[in-house]
Amino acid sequence: MTLTEGQRARATAPPRRVDVHQHLVPAFYRDLLAKAGIAEAGGRALPAWSPETAIEAMDLLGTATALLSVSTPGTAFLTDPAEAADLARRLNDHCTDLVAEHPARFGYFATLPMPDAPASAAEAARALDTLGADGVTLLANNRGTYLGADGQDELWRALNDRGAVVFVHPAELPAPAVENIPPFAADFLLDTTRAAYLLVRNGVVRRYPDIRFILSHGGGFVPYASHRMGVTIAADTGRSPLDVLDDFRTFYFDTALTSSPAALPTLLAFARPGHVLFGSDWPFAPSAAGQYFACGLDAADAPAVNRSNAEALFPRLGATPAPTPPRRLRHAVQRAAARLVFRLVQPS
Repeated sequence: MTLTEGQRARATAPPRRVDVHQHLVPAFYRDLLAKAGIAEAGGRALPAWSPETAIEAMDLLGTATALLSVSTPGTAFLTDPAEAADLARRLNDHCTDLVAEHPARFGYFATLPMPDAPASAAEAARALDTLGADGVTLLANNRGTYLGADGQDELWRALNDRGAVVFVHPAELPAPAVENIPPFAADFLLDTTRAAYLLVRNGVVRRYPDIRFILSHGGGFVPYASHRMGVTIAADTGRSPLDVLDDFRTFYFDTALTSSPAALPTLLAFARPGHVLFGSDWPFAPSAAGQYFACGLDAADAPAVNRSNAEALFPRLGATPAPTPPRRLRHAVQRAAARLVFRLVQPS
């Protein structure tokens, strides 16, 4: 079949993705981490970051808009609650200014000073009501306190009252790392799964149904182990296994480092329609990794995962025309090379 000129243009046009899993590392935040002796996150060195390099990486991936978040350790490395709350405010003010400078390219999830639930509720209200944040970021655990633990209802009420989107990102497990296993490679998946388990087991997602939770990295082990966890929770609480599984399926999931032929079919089979969103994990995951996993989205699923599911979750993104990343020959060559590598490394 011969493609028309219009069909060829659509086939080669950037996909105008919405990336819900992209991080920023402001210089002042890097300096505070360095002062505390922190030079890496999840076993990866803190990457260089600037708005300009972020936009360059977005253009390569065909990303129109990225929703930025601060990765682990967030503010949890500060043990003084007042200092943690002040840092959260500073980070959120910085993100607000950044979005004002690049309104079509960036949005953000506000940082909250967990595990202090009252202070987090107050900052969530400020960020969502006054600053215009697109949602909030919560680490799966903060100094060993997991989401879903007792004592967090003030925060859940504040978020539920606002119909907030909560981006759940893993942190390092509250246990020593295992030699030769970097935390981001395996522990992060367990950390997200633990938080999701407790949010369901302890009834948070059922009591606060207007909160929309996004689980990073395809939900960790949630789609793969959902039935195993469902029957366990049912036996523990006396609830119906079907109700428990339905609670797990209320989660949204991003595709960061997940859209492989081995993982993506399970995620798409488990998630509710419209609940899978594109994510890259840049800059902690380098651009080459983002390209590799983006190749795992097939033609049938890509339009919804790349953009339309996010537009439904974040209506402001659909209210204005999406910026089209510029076409550059070197980007086209890099994308073609990534597709070739992706095909070559798949099991025959």
